[in-house]
Amino acid sequence: MDKLKGLATGIGSLPHQDVEEALDLIFKYTPQIPFWPQLPKRDKKEAMVTQFSENFPCLKIKKGELVFEPENKEKELEQFYERIINNDIDYFKISSDFALGLYKFYSRLEKQNLKEIEFIKCQVTGPFTFLASINNEEGIALLHDSIFMQAFLKGLSMKALWQMKFFQKFGKKIILFFDEPYLSCFGSAYTALNKEEVIKGLSELISAVKSDNVLLGIHCCGNTDWSIFTEIKDLDIISFDAFGFLERLILYTKQINSFLKRGGILCWGIVPTQEFSGKETANLLIEKIKEGLVAFLKKGLDKELLEENLLLSPTCGLGVLEVKQAELILRLLSEVSLLIKRSL
Repeated sequence: MDKLKGLATGIGSLPHQDVEEALDLIFKYTPQIPFWPQLPKRDKKEAMVTQFSENFPCLKIKKGELVFEPENKEKELEQFYERIINNDIDYFKISSDFALGLYKFYSRLEKQNLKEIEFIKCQVTGPFTFLASINNEEGIALLHDSIFMQAFLKGLSMKALWQMKFFQKFGKKIILFFDEPYLSCFGSAYTALNKEEVIKGLSELISAVKSDNVLLGIHCCGNTDWSIFTEIKDLDIISFDAFGFLERLILYTKQINSFLKRGGILCWGIVPTQEFSGKETANLLIEKIKEGLVAFLKKGLDKELLEENLLLSPTCGLGVLEVKQAELILRLLSEVSLLIKRSL
């Protein structure tokens, strides 16, 4: 894992409407772990839930919005499960109508010298965020519907497997994140989720797509109960907001220590997105990382494990920002990555 230390990647979304401009930034500033861009400002179908809804039962797009229509629920669910039972991975593909950036990224890889690339990074919206974003006909989130929770959990795992199959021709290891911003609400009055059901659901998801050639991560851009992720035995990467919530993660030092000892990796979301002011510097962010490392070390964590299993990213996706802001954030991320490799 010595190639991981200080490598940088993105969470997924960018604010561009021009796909090639987005790809230029990705390959310029995250050349060792490039990622395919989600471009919600280019098309509403590229929003983080809608983008992965294609061919899911009872979900339709009307006037650009994702809606739930359960009139043919039994029939659609039956057909859906038939595809899963038959392992029809191609049925769960993400088409260019929903992710033009994915296909342009693939074409760029075909033309690119791949020598510098260590990993290809992909992403899928996690099941709890996905289902919390869709309401049934009574206005209640599908998160509380066990039938659709199970169906969409399996469907999202198939979306991940399709990406893994799609990019395998390049012969590179893949990093795949399940994005779960909704879990920053965990433990609050706004969600009735319990820890056991979250761990069970995410464990099922991760184990369904586990592969020797893929590092699987979960990204949560707020504060949460971080022990949830350390209890998922097949999870490789925990992606967290190190700029805003590093102190909260340090509270879970015992669990993080166990996670690292079994081969786990931390992806430090060190460059702020929503809070980005333009006044941040690479040296300032490096110092924040070093402060976090020192705090972990004082609690008994292994220095080599921490430093060798350290990835970098922005704190969250950049899709809602302006193009210029996104470029500044990725440039700063690249600068931090270079400094980390030299200083640790």
